[in-house]
Amino acid sequence: MKRSEIQAAIAWAKSLLERSGFALPMFAHWSLEQWKARREEVDTIIKTMRGWDVTTFGHEDFTQMGAVLFTIRNGLPDGSAGCPYAEKLILMKEGQVLPNHYHAQKTEDIINRGGGVLLIKVYGSLPDGSVDRESDVRILMDGIESTVPAGTVVEVTRGNSMTIYPGLYHLFTPKPGCGDLIVGEVSSINDDNTDNYFEDPRSRFIPVEEDEPVTIPLCNEYRQLLG
Repeated sequence: MKRSEIQAAIAWAKSLLERSGFALPMFAHWSLEQWKARREEVDTIIKTMRGWDVTTFGHEDFTQMGAVLFTIRNGLPDGSAGCPYAEKLILMKEGQVLPNHYHAQKTEDIINRGGGVLLIKVYGSLPDGSVDRESDVRILMDGIESTVPAGTVVEVTRGNSMTIYPGLYHLFTPKPGCGDLIVGEVSSINDDNTDNYFEDPRSRFIPVEEDEPVTIPLCNEYRQLLG
């Protein structure tokens, strides 16, 4: 993905959040120069990978697969930095898909914070980690438990949520015709380097083609850009 496309996507996400009245922490707006000037203060942010994240999951077309994410708070599993939970935003345009995957460790509440309607397709997982396309699936919607057939697409309207527990395969997409989405995620500690298991081979972080100067570093680039 080109740097210009990444930075345009972040600008779009900021605009969407501003129109919705959702304020981000101050470091969401720092330039690369400001990050460098405050390098001695930001070790916790760097270690816990808070900040902007733009990905296509290895797909060639960001308009079809991908999202802009912003991690607001997070910690490390050993408790050496940050807090014992995580919170992030997932910003998606109509037509985008966040591919089918599960987590082995993380439990997360996925909340429709604004915009359109979130569709979540759910499957269980088999002992070998593959998708269970036969068994019914237990779901929790704002604490209300029910059982649905494998492959059910659940609608999450604004203000409502679904709990994603370890081993539950889930695929996200905005409902067509209902607008772009602001999805909130409140979870146990988030580790995007080791705790994403995709149905198909996918890259959680993607290479960047440098076609313009960096204005806002991504959360996986801090050590490279800041030292």
